[in-house]
Amino acid sequence: DVSRLWGLAIGFGAGLCIAGVVYLTDHRAPDASTQPQQPTPRHAAVNDANGADPPVDTSGDAPPGESKYDFYQMLPKFEVVVPEKERGTAMPPTAQIDRPGTYFLQVGSYRDADVADRIHSQLSKLGIDSTVQRVAVDNDVWHRVRIGPVKDLGRLNHLRAQLRKSDLDSLVIRVDE
Repeated sequence: DVSRLWGLAIGFGAGLCIAGVVYLTDHRAPDASTQPQQPTPRHAAVNDANGADPPVDTSGDAPPGESKYDFYQMLPKFEVVVPEKERGTAMPPTAQIDRPGTYFLQVGSYRDADVADRIHSQLSKLGIDSTVQRVAVDNDVWHRVRIGPVKDLGRLNHLRAQLRKSDLDSLVIRVDE
């Protein structure tokens, strides 16, 4: 019985020694070369308790393999360019349109086709003819609900007033011919 206890004690002691060595090697102070010289702007804002603007690293030297996040450089990549054919002028909701031309009223643009169909049927109940256009923009698919083309300015302004009364927003798009 005593030999079993000695074996257990020796095994337990050896395990503690190995655990102590592993703990000390993993928790020793990191080298100065692996520590960042200056906190990132995100962490600097959290660490700055007096409310002053945090210092910003403008060196632009990101380690190889890591990308540096810069909002002002990434933002133009997400810009959506409207094709020249569809470019129009948005009119204030109450302004009367008096410039002759061909117009579309866009009642909405939705990712979900069911929502677009619901708005389309709501317009049908109001006696307004509309279409749902499926449009692919980059990797996204949108469903536009449009009324038109409308060339009669009186009818166009009447449709806009009717949509306002029904709490439906619309975007006026003038198509240059």
